Amino acid sequence: MISAKDLKNPHVVRRDLLASLVVFLVALPLCIGVAVASGVPAELGLVTGIVGGLVVGLLPGSKLQVSGPAAGLTVLVYEAVKEFGLSTLGPIVLAAGLLQVVLGAARFGRWFRAISVSVVQGMLAGIGLVIVLGQVYAMADAEQPGSGLRNLAGLPGLVASVFSDSEAATALALGAGTVAVLVLWPRMPAAARMVPGPLAAVGLATAVASLAGLRPAVADVNGLLQAIDLPGLADFGRLADVAVIGTVLAFALIASAESLFSAAAIDRMHDGPRTDYDKELVAQGVGNTLCGALGALPMTAVIVRSAANVQAGATTALSRVAHGLWLLLFAALLPAAVGIIPLAALAGVLVHAGCKLVPVKEFGPLWREHRGEAVLLAVTALAIVVTNLFEGVVLGLLLAVVKAAWETSHVQLGTHHLTGGRTVVTLTGNATFLRLPRILEQLEKLPQDQPIELDLTGLRHLDHACRLALENWALRHNDAEVEPVTIRRSRSAGDGPVVTGSP
Repeated sequence: MISAKDLKNPHVVRRDLLASLVVFLVALPLCIGVAVASGVPAELGLVTGIVGGLVVGLLPGSKLQVSGPAAGLTVLVYEAVKEFGLSTLGPIVLAAGLLQVVLGAARFGRWFRAISVSVVQGMLAGIGLVIVLGQVYAMADAEQPGSGLRNLAGLPGLVASVFSDSEAATALALGAGTVAVLVLWPRMPAAARMVPGPLAAVGLATAVASLAGLRPAVADVNGLLQAIDLPGLADFGRLADVAVIGTVLAFALIASAESLFSAAAIDRMHDGPRTDYDKELVAQGVGNTLCGALGALPMTAVIVRSAANVQAGATTALSRVAHGLWLLLFAALLPAAVGIIPLAALAGVLVHAGCKLVPVKEFGPLWREHRGEAVLLAVTALAIVVTNLFEGVVLGLLLAVVKAAWETSHVQLGTHHLTGGRTVVTLTGNATFLRLPRILEQLEKLPQDQPIELDLTGLRHLDHACRLALENWALRHNDAEVEPVTIRRSRSAGDGPVVTGSP
């Protein structure tokens, strides 16, 4: 929140207002590009950006991270609009926002930090791949086939159409030029870099198209108020659909995870107060609830805008609130400016953003140091491309749980042969059903003509399945001519020494 003390300091106000202009220039093309890629009117992306600034910016949580429409939700929004219709998007976003508020009020915000980083990276990588596979079609003013696999399979046909269609080739050149500017912009002189890369790339593509007399496809512009379509009671009735409920859960989970991981990243970039994760989750929920009521796009905290905010020198929430005001003024006073931007240029911005979501540089070191985490990342990403975002994330989370259970279920089995022919077998560690095949395989190799004592006192944990399996093994291991197997277990693993064996 903005304190009165900050507003009374001219130095703070001036610095944060300048930072807000930088954030506005970064957010403007991204708000429009995300909306177009999501299959909704461009103005709805601006509405979400405005709410993220003017509403979420005033709420407690993180003072410096900036909220708005995110590339990370583009795929999910596109699929939801395609399957349920644009009119149902508002209720879905509203319900997801209310769920975020409830989770934040119940102090679940900190638990999102427990989600495996590899799953989150895999989620973002999968989203990035789907964005790239979809937006290369938009760069050529072509219709994308649909799912990630269909888009991948359709690439040869897209290449053929570019070589045979001059208009498609021209659009692709504008889009590729936009990507090239974004890649090269960080190497430009400092004076040039004062203009944010996305704005410069889109501005140059628009200028080239205008000066060369080109007629690329552009976004339809109806004005801010005309684009807003408030959901009706019939639209809210769709929330009873199981498929819609699944989409609501996916929106809430992914938007929350992306926002809170962004907060953690931004906290590492400055020395100010740390983020209160529960309050930030409530703030994001309030923003999404309002966006849903307006029929707009869902929002998350966005790392690109947030990093630009910190790097521009912002120290209070004034900068993110003011950036929402600039977006509102632009949408109200200059809506026609959106209608001259080539869609291919906006697609280029999204392709560049999608590529940055794929952790190519980090994957090699991760593979060398933590191969299991690298596999988890890759499987999550590929599952999103092959299936869809929700199923891919669920699979990643399940694999992460299985991996954690497997790694913590360490058990050691030692065999000691004593005088008199007695054999003592000791188990230490955590004995769970995951390790049963290995445990039973070694026990079944023991000779059946010798008395055996199974010592479980060194176990920290013995689950029910493993206990039953060990008792059944003891019952069937020895025949009637040899004394029964003795099982000795600690209080944590059972109720004192037990002798069991064949009857």
